[in-house]
Amino acid sequence: MGDGPKIGAGVGAGTGQTGGTGAGGEGGPAVEPGAGGVGPASGARPAAGPTPGPASGIPPSPPESGPASGTPQERDGYRRVFAVAEFRAVFVAHAMSLLGVVVSEIALTVLVYDLTGSPLLSALAFALGLLPYLVGGTLFAGVADRYPPRRVLVVCDLVCAGCAALMALPVTPVAGLLALRCLIAAVSPVFNGTRMATLTDVLGDGDLFVLGRSLLRMVSQSAVLVGFGLGGVLLTVVPPRGALGITLVTFLASALLLRVGTKRRPARGGGRGSGERGSGGGDAALMRYSLAGAREVLGHRRIRALLLLLWAPPMFVVAPEALAAPYAEQIGVGTAGVGLLMCAMPVGTIAGEVYAGSALTAAARSRIVLPLAATTLLPLLAYAFVPGLVWALPALVLAGLGSAYTLGLDRWFVDAVPAELRGRAMTVHTAGLMTLQGVGMALAGLAAEVFAVSTVVAGAGVLGTVCCLLLAREVQLTGRQEANVLPNPETGADRYVTGG
Repeated sequence: MGDGPKIGAGVGAGTGQTGGTGAGGEGGPAVEPGAGGVGPASGARPAAGPTPGPASGIPPSPPESGPASGTPQERDGYRRVFAVAEFRAVFVAHAMSLLGVVVSEIALTVLVYDLTGSPLLSALAFALGLLPYLVGGTLFAGVADRYPPRRVLVVCDLVCAGCAALMALPVTPVAGLLALRCLIAAVSPVFNGTRMATLTDVLGDGDLFVLGRSLLRMVSQSAVLVGFGLGGVLLTVVPPRGALGITLVTFLASALLLRVGTKRRPARGGGRGSGERGSGGGDAALMRYSLAGAREVLGHRRIRALLLLLWAPPMFVVAPEALAAPYAEQIGVGTAGVGLLMCAMPVGTIAGEVYAGSALTAAARSRIVLPLAATTLLPLLAYAFVPGLVWALPALVLAGLGSAYTLGLDRWFVDAVPAELRGRAMTVHTAGLMTLQGVGMALAGLAAEVFAVSTVVAGAGVLGTVCCLLLAREVQLTGRQEANVLPNPETGADRYVTGG
């Protein structure tokens, strides 16, 4: 179950995927910590003093008691993340489960087509990886907070392994294959949301969390570049149902890694399910708990603004990748051009995240959030001139580079969400991200039935930029108007909370 953009969707801007928590309720982003961002080894965040700038609504970097801003120790962030043994287990498990998702998507699509000869059912098998996200992320979000996180992660992997095992059976009909694909997709937002929330337990809710999220997103983006090619090669060696057997092994390996490589922690939601037996209450109670959390997340002005800014760019940036094949036909570059058009944006995304995570300080990542978020879709305007590959590819790489805004925005989201709401907020984030990317693809395809592909992509750039500008303004206003700085009694760092 990948984090960030769904593998198979051909999505380049990960925000993802998906973000967290802070103490207290409504308010702006917490003042950025320094290089010593909290992790399990340190247990504390550096003290922070200055209040945010009144003009911008964005917190400036405070002086720090740890290493000076911009020191080699601060810039060597990814190495510090990998120094945490528990994160290494989460990272490898993520790669294993992601491999399972990629292989299952390719194998299932080929298998359904082999059994039915129907392009529609083959495409449906692929699309079912996105459609159930909204249902799973809304109705079952409470699982992430109601039960111990390690148990949730392991059970989700085991459920997916069971689905893969049933898919691999020769007796499973096409309808059963599609239903099992839906079940895996419904479980995915719960798994991803729980894992994202668990990262704050493993790495703390400071700079290490942001870098850890970035690493998981980069793995997802890398899968876009190499996953389908390797999957295609695999299917030349083993049949589709045999490939689904490999998926079973990857999910089981992920479950084992998470079970032995992560610590047992209690549930977040007010102690519910913190014991070994869980709290009971039935499915109806769980759904009420999940829906109540979703209402709380989306009803909070600050959190809602941050979520929408995390969701909006990916929704629009999928247009050139969703329409890569028809655009390649429009400019006459053939199937080789399709592959290049699909890969360009993930290359930019990975490069942008690597640079922002390794070369920029936490304060610098915070400063670039709103400018990058507001302008990351502007390169798509190049499509208005119907560029060939020579110009289209750099435009897509540049659009991917803009996704570096998510590192700083992840941190703001972490600081805005109360700890007891963290798992549900992360699950809603994942579900909304995946759903809106699917909507963006569908709308782009629908528009391309009427207008030229180049016009649709350029239009997505214009409309998306307008939306992002409005959302950036809302994020700025909520950070400036609703936040007061109070010292955090647990860490000594300043924390933004509302007065009432």
